[in-house]
Amino acid sequence: MTKHNIVDENNLSKAYLETYEQFASDGAFLWMLRSVAIKQPHYNAKDVAQLEQRIDAQLDGLLSSIEQGWQVCKQGLDVVGPGEVFTAMVFAMRSRDVKKIQFAVEVGLSDPLAVSGLISALGWLPEHVVEPWIKRFLNGKDLRHKFLGIAACSVRREDPGLILESIFQRPDCIENEALYGRALRLVGELRQQSCMPYLLVAMNSNVESIRFWASWSAGLLGNHACLEYLQPFVFCSSPFQERAISLAFRLLPIEVARQWISMMAKDSRLSRAVIKATGALGDPHAVNWLIDKMSVPTLTKLAGEAFYNITGIHIVENNLHTHVSSSNIELEFDDDENLATPSAQLVANVWRVRGAHFIVGRRYFLGELFHSQHLMGAISDGYQRQRYSAAVAMTLLENGPTLINVSGRTNVSEPPPII
Repeated sequence: MTKHNIVDENNLSKAYLETYEQFASDGAFLWMLRSVAIKQPHYNAKDVAQLEQRIDAQLDGLLSSIEQGWQVCKQGLDVVGPGEVFTAMVFAMRSRDVKKIQFAVEVGLSDPLAVSGLISALGWLPEHVVEPWIKRFLNGKDLRHKFLGIAACSVRREDPGLILESIFQRPDCIENEALYGRALRLVGELRQQSCMPYLLVAMNSNVESIRFWASWSAGLLGNHACLEYLQPFVFCSSPFQERAISLAFRLLPIEVARQWISMMAKDSRLSRAVIKATGALGDPHAVNWLIDKMSVPTLTKLAGEAFYNITGIHIVENNLHTHVSSSNIELEFDDDENLATPSAQLVANVWRVRGAHFIVGRRYFLGELFHSQHLMGAISDGYQRQRYSAAVAMTLLENGPTLINVSGRTNVSEPPPII
């Protein structure tokens, strides 16, 4: 072989490696983009599905060569980012290589911020690919693995069986906040009425996250006693506040809900929470108040979204927005970034015409009274935030289903064979 040929082959090998590095890098980046998109007000299920197709294309590219694909995935794990962990875990699971899977799991579990990548990967692939590993995690002695198994059941909305109740009976599991909390959360997601006694015990825990998930799950099971425990989470800023508001104001009687909103309104720090609560309650009685709040720079976008949640009148789709930002960039909130700025005057004009069709003191969601067909339509075709609200409302209906995971994989399909 001539020196020229050796150089050419080295350059070719390097070019291939760079291609695989691009696959891995793009896969991790697109997964991060998706993890943000599923909480955004301007993404719907179709948009999320398109992102997932782009992610799959990168993963398929990586798997065209097990050797080079794993080499770049393993290098990416030096970062220990959730996107890199997701990419490596999907690759490892599809390769069926036990050592690769174990390596990806250990790296992912080494950093709390990267664990979401592992959980997402377990929700990404078809049942026959992940089910043996979920069972292995659930039955393992390592509580970190047991947590991973419970979290996988959570995103897939699968029943782990008797293992769930056994977690609530083992002191070592109860002392593990991450495992205990995720198990409590799963009870509500699956509507496991048989586990209600365990929720009632956990609702009195000294640990904030445990109290919340127990109370939240009890609410999804229709236990109104949970409202007393949810109230502090509604009235206090925390990572749990938004979920607490979304559930509590769909459980509370309208008159009691109005009282809560009046109490919240006395605290200026809760001004945004008040608007979210108003949108969740759905009483058109508050629409004129929301229109008034559209003139407040820090609240205008959020008020527009709450108006849409109640009336179904979308600010952009009905051309009720202004192209001139009404707030200084320093006053913008991350949650508001992709919301339109409504024109209070245009919205008021439309409401004067359409408002007559709404009945004060009734609950509305996207312009209609709550019923299963409307809610399922919102889950199928709505924007992500409204899809979540509809899923919660659907679960609370009499004989409602398990809580639909609107953040989960839109279509878990069979991956192509590994070359």
